[in-house]
Amino acid sequence: MGKHPKKRKKTRRDVADVARSVVEQATGEKLTGEPLDPPPEPAEDTRNQAAVALGRLGASKGGKARAKKLSKRRRSAIAKKAAKTRWLRNEPGGGSSQKTP
Repeated sequence: MGKHPKKRKKTRRDVADVARSVVEQATGEKLTGEPLDPPPEPAEDTRNQAAVALGRLGASKGGKARAKKLSKRRRSAIAKKAAKTRWLRNEPGGGSSQKTP
């Protein structure tokens, strides 16, 4: 499975459709006088709450613990590489963050 979930294609809507939707949401009913359809219920969270709490705990201290473990020279090298990647990404031609052999 890839790193990024597949994105849905956005369908372009006519300006009149968007305006109608805005009016219907503002008034709380359809232009025909019928009530709006209720929004769908959010899905129940089926995750293990203990695991969620542990994950949140580890994430909150992960970066600080890693920075504490690294030497000043290594932290500096990581920061320089990150800055270089950001600058390359903004260059015309869109530099890639992947190294070429």
